[in-house]
Amino acid sequence: MASFLSIGRAAAVAATVLAATFFSAAADAGTNIRVGAAVRMLPCDIYAAAHTSCVAAYSTVRALYASYDGPLYRVQRASDQAVRNVGLLRPGGAADAAAQEAFCAGTSCTVTMIYDQSGHKNGLVIEDRDQAASATALPVTIGGHTVYGVYIRPGMGYRHPAPSAGVAVGAEPEGMYMVTGGVHVNRGCCFDFGNVEAKIHDDGAGHMDAVNFSTKCYFGSCTGDGPWVQADLENGLFQSDKGTDKLNKGNTSTFVTAVLKNNGRTVFTLKGGNARRGSLTTWYRGPLPARYSPMRKEGSIVLGTGGDGSNRSRGYFFEGVMTAGYPPDAADNAVQANIVAAGYLSCIAGGCQIRQRHGSSG
Repeated sequence: MASFLSIGRAAAVAATVLAATFFSAAADAGTNIRVGAAVRMLPCDIYAAAHTSCVAAYSTVRALYASYDGPLYRVQRASDQAVRNVGLLRPGGAADAAAQEAFCAGTSCTVTMIYDQSGHKNGLVIEDRDQAASATALPVTIGGHTVYGVYIRPGMGYRHPAPSAGVAVGAEPEGMYMVTGGVHVNRGCCFDFGNVEAKIHDDGAGHMDAVNFSTKCYFGSCTGDGPWVQADLENGLFQSDKGTDKLNKGNTSTFVTAVLKNNGRTVFTLKGGNARRGSLTTWYRGPLPARYSPMRKEGSIVLGTGGDGSNRSRGYFFEGVMTAGYPPDAADNAVQANIVAAGYLSCIAGGCQIRQRHGSSG
């Protein structure tokens, strides 16, 4: 326990220092950020200070802006089909899981919508004829609070159809990350998060730009058994411009940060890291594959399926954002430090117990 606490304190210090750097840079640029706000910067505050603002921001476990105080997701209970939004314990804090537990008591609930915290109204809803994920299948703790992630199984998926406000189209640059998990993954197509076709259809090379996390070795001869952080650019899961990259050894930790950045014309970058400790590893930074330059992004957003609707994947989703523009490495590092400082812990490791707040009800 002492080692986990020391790691957590170190991560928190790193997040504060890196966030302070962005506060200083933003202040120099004339950005209106209050003195002292830097220490409370969350991922989308960091990206905004780096001039690559979030245009889509999703999480069922916590706020991604220090000032956010809206709903995170919507649940529907099986007994009477009633719905309820699940919000936060406090602005910028963790999800109010007790409210969900009270609403779903005695029945089952599913996640029918994941709200966009960015203000662009790019909310994710159940895709086409897919099923909704259980609202209670993935309990974890974050910062000591029990919350629920989204466990995608085959046949499940979420989507926001184009146009998606602010999201890159054509060869415009963008970045994205998600916090996922290195367990309960598979090689089915496709556990993706990111930019896909306007319609549920395979439109060919370059019409997708989504981070993929799976054990699918599309081009063969991968290193190890995965899972790997990869780029689904349509008609291929790319670890490099050549397809497979022997240097990509995969990420197998319980919680994983998976990052993809693509400038739309020449370069893409893949990074992965343990979402509980340490820094990101850059698995690849280099040219786009042949036939994928320039990109032809269409601006829909997907979670848990491919651009053509392929829904045979399995994976965890806790949080993820998409940005306008190609974020600098310093922003990626600051976001990773913030994720580590948030304190993800599996219920198997730490136990989960819902403490219902007074007044919580259905």
